[in-house]
Amino acid sequence: MSKSDVIIREVAKDVWIFSRPFARFGIIQMGGRSTAIKLRQGGVWVLASTPLTQDTRNKIDELGEVKYIIGADAVHHIFLGEFKRAYPNAKLIGVEGAIKNMSDKDLQFDGLWGRDLPSRNYGFEDEIKHCYFSGFRNKDVAFLHMPSKSLIEADLLLNLPANEQYSKSSCSPHMNLKPDSWFHRAIINNTTVDAEAMRRDATTVANWDFDRIIPCHGDVIETDGNKMWRALYDAFLN
Repeated sequence: MSKSDVIIREVAKDVWIFSRPFARFGIIQMGGRSTAIKLRQGGVWVLASTPLTQDTRNKIDELGEVKYIIGADAVHHIFLGEFKRAYPNAKLIGVEGAIKNMSDKDLQFDGLWGRDLPSRNYGFEDEIKHCYFSGFRNKDVAFLHMPSKSLIEADLLLNLPANEQYSKSSCSPHMNLKPDSWFHRAIINNTTVDAEAMRRDATTVANWDFDRIIPCHGDVIETDGNKMWRALYDAFLN
């Protein structure tokens, strides 16, 4: 992937996104996105979901020393090793379910949602909350960057078409899937493996204070993000 296909921008103070084309199974144009946050306490937190291109690395290095590399769920693991090799002193934190899917079995994690106690803190909780969705098939983790009121997540909510992620591509994204659509709600229902756990965790996130949603797949929702979350997870909130 040429670095010219990566769109880098600051969506809120100290919150940077790295967006690029990505087609699931080579067909479904979902787009891909990593997110880097310059922490107030010093250091950088990175949700690593796209390749570490040179321009991506240049911007991350401008923000400071990478302290945390985050894997968002059981399937967003492909680039974790690439980031860890580039930033060997960073803590690598992912989900237990990713391990069986990874080709790099030697990659060592400093923390794993699904294995660690739910009460465990990883060091960034004064700025970024997290909620592990054990009842979701992909075992996703939702994150709240409290200073910018931004929800960051991978597969829990999509906002397609992925216009920004394809804005430097010769292809035009054709997949349309909005958070408040019946089809997206059907997908969530079909990927739920524990309804009680989903009710618990969807409600936890709904009660967070956020306006923006930064998804891995699709355009950033700049406002009314909490409203969109509640529309998608309505069946689990009532």
